[in-house]
Amino acid sequence: MTQLSPTPSGERERLDRSLRLVVADLDGTLMHDAPTFEERYLTRHSIDTVWRMHDAGVRFAVATARPVSTGYDVIDKLPVDACIYLNGALIDTNPSASDVDMLTSGVLPDDGHLLKIGFSSRRACEVCRYLVHELPGLKIGIVMDDVRYTNFDVSVYWKTQTFVITDFTDVPDGVADKIIIFPDPHQWSVLGGLVPDDFSVSISEGSMWMLMNPLANKERSLETICTSMHIPLSQTVAFGDDLIDIAMMRRSGTGVAVSNANPDVLAIADDICPSNNDDGVAQWIEGHWGLNKTVA
Repeated sequence: MTQLSPTPSGERERLDRSLRLVVADLDGTLMHDAPTFEERYLTRHSIDTVWRMHDAGVRFAVATARPVSTGYDVIDKLPVDACIYLNGALIDTNPSASDVDMLTSGVLPDDGHLLKIGFSSRRACEVCRYLVHELPGLKIGIVMDDVRYTNFDVSVYWKTQTFVITDFTDVPDGVADKIIIFPDPHQWSVLGGLVPDDFSVSISEGSMWMLMNPLANKERSLETICTSMHIPLSQTVAFGDDLIDIAMMRRSGTGVAVSNANPDVLAIADDICPSNNDDGVAQWIEGHWGLNKTVA
């Protein structure tokens, strides 16, 4: 990463010292929308503002549903002190010590800075076969070590993610991150009653169901990174837009919703900033800490 100029001392003095960590979701929150998933982007304004805040002493983390394959290059533009991938199935408490190969290998380093919170691929296969038997035609897959083992062509949704077509009898042994499901509308009501008790359910952007280890979520991940940084939860700010961000926002000291957020997210937010497409997170940071907007 190329670090920007340090924050001037005058600006440093204006920072709110009670807030020590900002955590932001990516899609729909920090990133701008685009016609395709791959075209979503961070603006120079947002990148510069986060850098200036970080230079002034406030730590920064990302909490995203994205896997490493689509999250790493985005996160690499930012001064991250921790990364929460896959909604909490993979937590990196020291990004400077991690590269793509390490993050996607499935092998955890001895120093413990990477945490993987999932379930056995064997159990995942059992669940997938059961759900497909009960709901023929269900589009379902397993995410493990940045490979998607699915019964459908994932390029319909993501153009760059690696996938392997399977009937869930030949998936390698390992620790799976999550099960992804794209149910048709008529399958929704039945599917909810079929999910086994050892999985939690989250729904992303109103279309993709994610079955995960109940301990893998953004709320618990926030607690984990705060513990590693020795920062009280009361001194954190969490930005989000989707239902899967609610628990994290409630657990943080201040939960801020972008104005384009789901109505349920807006209802629980402590504060609301402009939309993601208006660089709302950057605007909130500038307004709260008195940072001058960077002129391109």
